[in-house]
Amino acid sequence: MNRYLDIKPEVAQALAEGRPVVALESTIISHGMPWPQNAETAFAVEDMIRAHGAVPATIAIIGGRLKAGLEKDEIEYLAKKGQAVTKASRRDLPVLCARGEDGATTVAATMIVAALAGIQVFATGGIGGVHRGAEVTMDISADLEELARTPVLVVCAGAKSILDLGLTLEYLETKGVPVCGYQTDELPAFYTRVSGFGVDFRADSPAELAAAFAAQRALGYPGGMLCTNPIPEEWSMDPAVINAAIDQAVAESVEQGVKGKKVTPFLLARVKELTGGDSLQSNIQLVLNNAALAADTAAALCKL
Repeated sequence: MNRYLDIKPEVAQALAEGRPVVALESTIISHGMPWPQNAETAFAVEDMIRAHGAVPATIAIIGGRLKAGLEKDEIEYLAKKGQAVTKASRRDLPVLCARGEDGATTVAATMIVAALAGIQVFATGGIGGVHRGAEVTMDISADLEELARTPVLVVCAGAKSILDLGLTLEYLETKGVPVCGYQTDELPAFYTRVSGFGVDFRADSPAELAAAFAAQRALGYPGGMLCTNPIPEEWSMDPAVINAAIDQAVAESVEQGVKGKKVTPFLLARVKELTGGDSLQSNIQLVLNNAALAADTAAALCKL
């Protein structure tokens, strides 16, 4: 086992016994939502995974230790500390470990720690991708590169709709990452169920999704797989409303010179303000929906 890695005993036992485990990121706790909704959501997501017969493993860096599974007080610590915690991607892990510091893991960093711990399935809200205007800024999330190199199945509600979805799909295609639509032929757009872009293949059950990922592993592919799971219909937002809010938020971020790691938290917070908080409720519901599917898929994977 990696010398910087701590696996929560409950998670380690489940892995040793061949029982389903689902990884969860921690950036959504520190940077994705305000206190106390962030902690409440984190606990609700873990409860959802348990209700579907799997063991949750929320991932973070605490005191320089890579944590595969957090205790309740550790989740509350990250939630209260909020954006004061480093938003940690692949490039940040060595420094945080060496310095004994804390970090909330992005999709990319969560995939790395999950793979180190032997966890194959990971549930999140939405992945990062190619940002709007990337042909000038070159702002492309490390999440896409991680999907191309780390063997983890990521269940999400699509790429965040603040991104350029067409270019994000093109990037994933170039990297050879299979993109699945769960019970849909169209890429969901995070807050909404439709985007106008197609996916590589459709899976209509957790067993079908698990079989595709197991085949990918058996073929020896180096990377992962992306499953895009549409937000529940009752929580889907009006595309015109959410797109107008996103366009305004993006314009404001450019005007204010927001760059790098600060872009996504800024846009999500501004969209929440512009939609009167509706986007936050939609965000919470889609994460719960993804957790349920991830747990069912992890259970199906254990049977193969």
